[in-house]
Amino acid sequence: MSDSFTGDWFGPRDRGQGHGPARPGGGGLFEAMDQLRDMFEQKVMSPRMGRGDVRAAILAVLADRPMHGYQIIYEIEERSGGTWKPSPGSVYPTLQLLADEGLITAEEAGGKKTYSLTEAGRAEAAASEDRSAPWESAGRKDAARSTVLPKAGAKLAQAAAQVATSGSPEQVQQAVEVLDEARRKLYSILAQD
Repeated sequence: MSDSFTGDWFGPRDRGQGHGPARPGGGGLFEAMDQLRDMFEQKVMSPRMGRGDVRAAILAVLADRPMHGYQIIYEIEERSGGTWKPSPGSVYPTLQLLADEGLITAEEAGGKKTYSLTEAGRAEAAASEDRSAPWESAGRKDAARSTVLPKAGAKLAQAAAQVATSGSPEQVQQAVEVLDEARRKLYSILAQD
């Protein structure tokens, strides 16, 4: 492949200058793909939930059985179908708050705290059973937005990277035209009523 298509246009050939591992030609394109993936994960695939949602989710999962903090996090992630994974920075302070309110107790065993509901906690969890669980609303927040569209975008970026690294100059130009047309069509979707 010609150097004009592996040099500055796609980024530097050698990324070993403190910018991550060296990749074959197309380093700039790979950086752009990484940024795109990060954007999807941060803004689209990881919906932010309010404090009340974390609180309600913890009470709901502890209603099933006692768990330690990371089990709670993974249980919420599993129940949301992977669309919501609360951070330890939101779960552990909420656990402390629930303990202060007398809704849960913590028992330490083997270096881990296991949390369980008190009678007051069971009553509060039962009172919330008629409402949809917080992870259900996270999962319903438009499945296309949370999983299908980002995955399709990542597949498109992978195909573009493949053309960039192994396509001829003519193929690269054709790919650019296809991507430009796809971008225009995506914006026209938003312009529709």
